[in-house]
Amino acid sequence: MSMWWSLHLRREAASVPLARRLLIGTMETAGVDPDVSYDLSVALSEACANAVEHGGAQVPEGAPGAYRVTAYLDGEKCRIEVADSGPGFVPVGAPAPDTAEHGRGLFLIQELADHVHFGNKPGRGGAVISFDKILKWREDTPLVTA
Repeated sequence: MSMWWSLHLRREAASVPLARRLLIGTMETAGVDPDVSYDLSVALSEACANAVEHGGAQVPEGAPGAYRVTAYLDGEKCRIEVADSGPGFVPVGAPAPDTAEHGRGLFLIQELADHVHFGNKPGRGGAVISFDKILKWREDTPLVTA
């Protein structure tokens, strides 16, 4: 089984739960194990929150800019990509302390996913976070072929 979707979202806080709910719904329908779905949904929320907060300047009319979320479920793996038009990534040091309110999102994504890539888009600029995780399936999954 293979499926994908892509969203073009405004850089507003309300877009984060929208992307998360769509991912969880897709995975539930496909029959992905709920623990795997949860891990990926938290990682996606962190990536989207990062794009909302750091993903670019306001457009001239004062409205927020946009960012893109793409999710691929292909065979035994899910890959998620979040791309924005901000200044891109700068090297970071150690994770923020547990009591900090900011600065832990990228480290959390690395803990929840199997493979993570942080990069900068060539040309126009912007950051891209892509991460993937090997999927486990519920036993009653109708879409997985035996």
